[in-house]
Amino acid sequence: MNTRRLGSTGPVVSAIGLGCMGMSGAYGPADEVESIATIHAALDAGINLLDTGDYYGMGHNELLIREALRGRDRDDAVVSVKFGALRAPDNAFIGIDGRPVAVKNSLAYTLQRLGTDHVDIYRLGRVDPAVPIEETIGAIAEMIEAGYVRHVGLSETGADTARRAHAVHPVADLQIEYSLLSRGIETEILPTCRQLGVAVTAYGVLSRGLLGGDWSRERASSPGDIRAHMPRFRPENLDRNLALVEALRTIADEKGATVAQIAIGWVLTRGEDIVPLVGTTRRDRLAEAIGALELELTTDNLAAIERAAPPGAAAGDRYDERQMAMLDSERSEPPEALPQPGESPARLFHSAQTSRARGGEGTCLKR
Repeated sequence: MNTRRLGSTGPVVSAIGLGCMGMSGAYGPADEVESIATIHAALDAGINLLDTGDYYGMGHNELLIREALRGRDRDDAVVSVKFGALRAPDNAFIGIDGRPVAVKNSLAYTLQRLGTDHVDIYRLGRVDPAVPIEETIGAIAEMIEAGYVRHVGLSETGADTARRAHAVHPVADLQIEYSLLSRGIETEILPTCRQLGVAVTAYGVLSRGLLGGDWSRERASSPGDIRAHMPRFRPENLDRNLALVEALRTIADEKGATVAQIAIGWVLTRGEDIVPLVGTTRRDRLAEAIGALELELTTDNLAAIERAAPPGAAAGDRYDERQMAMLDSERSEPPEALPQPGESPARLFHSAQTSRARGGEGTCLKR
């Protein structure tokens, strides 16, 4: 398996990673036996990057990974964990918690569910607008010093937030959606990551299955499938998006590949500092994804792909309006609690820590 390093300070990982979210019901019911077999097949093929979140199935995903890793060398896997999303009993998303105390509390539960003594990469799932990113990253840094975490990661942050986080502690990677249908990071976020030496782990490379090649207007969502609420799957947008898939299928057929392989292969060509996360619950789809590593896309192929699915061609946003508003990566203005001009983000964090130790709130604790 080809490998890539996550940033200038992060671990060496397989050229593609396995996204495990769908194994805990995000896209409808999943077979646990097949899910575990898929993780085993990934590890056996040399895929060592496993991406999860403590809120995927409210802990179910971490327990599933624990079972899959049972009896294996812990060092065979690089486990990346997102935390901080708050869920109600009906699975509704009700907020985000990036407070330092929440970092440590969430990590304690994650270590217990995974049955491990450390997490390889730890990241806040979404930026908490009420907590300066310096505080959240500082708490993760403390957990690194204590030996419970190996590397800091980010998720769906804008360029400015990435800079502020990196000033507190080196960041290995930014996890963010990136695909032929979602190219917003190319303007500012990706160049900033490259300036900082931060890798990108790209999720949604198949655009939630749209670029998988077998979606159709007649396909109904399973109970609990989050795609039922995503704009790109709405009837008014679906025809346009499926037309893009068909244009890509022509290129895939000429290459003797599948649409999914074209989509994954395209992301792989965007730079050695980008690692696509392929989300699947089945071994056959995993094998298809691995096949993309053997796909050679020529300059002419890439030009044809650009013509078939140019930037901005997708109809509909990647999330609904409420969720888009919560994404730091989609904000045109930086969130509140930014340092003042000329004020060092790292110094601001340490100032707040000193103030809290003395019993005060500190400048960056205002909400």
